[in-house]
Amino acid sequence: MSDLKDLQQLIEKRRSIYGLSATLPVSNSDIVKLVEHALLHVPSSFNSQSTRLVVLFGEDHDKLWDITEETLRVIVNDEEQFKGTKDKIAGFKAGAGTVLFFEDKGVVRGMQEAAPLYADKFPIWAHQTNAMHQYAIWTALAAIDIGANLQHYNPLIDQRVAQAWNIAEDWELNAQLVFGAIEQPAGDKAFKPLDERMKVFGA
Repeated sequence: MSDLKDLQQLIEKRRSIYGLSATLPVSNSDIVKLVEHALLHVPSSFNSQSTRLVVLFGEDHDKLWDITEETLRVIVNDEEQFKGTKDKIAGFKAGAGTVLFFEDKGVVRGMQEAAPLYADKFPIWAHQTNAMHQYAIWTALAAIDIGANLQHYNPLIDQRVAQAWNIAEDWELNAQLVFGAIEQPAGDKAFKPLDERMKVFGA
């Protein structure tokens, strides 16, 4: 039961942390190993293993958020509104790194061809697999006292990201997980009533 309690405590500990800094309590290689472990052991439909990950540190991390800011600057015309966007991106850039989550559409197409009965489901399952990778890595980071928050600036930044890091054409960007040392903890979290969200029968 102690293992279950430890897991439940980690699930509670994983929060969206926005107050981050670049001084990590572990090495970059430790982060890479943590990400590799998730990539190896998180499940996927039919063991398709369609998730692809890119880990950015240092100047590459900064470059991602420079690209994001430059892209949004073209879209957001209102100066006052853009100031809030710029401040938010500066908070992401203050972190130590970012994990980019992709799905390999070539793998998904191959699964559709191999199992046509489920062809319409494979894109859905691929997104579910990607989400499990996001959650596993996010929770593992929380276990070693590293904060993180999940962002979704795709598809706006997809093309420039692909060019900057030579990303394969079939890799579709799904999310960006910013991580770093925790400078400010998450606030209180409100919960909707369980009886509105869950049903139990036969117990």
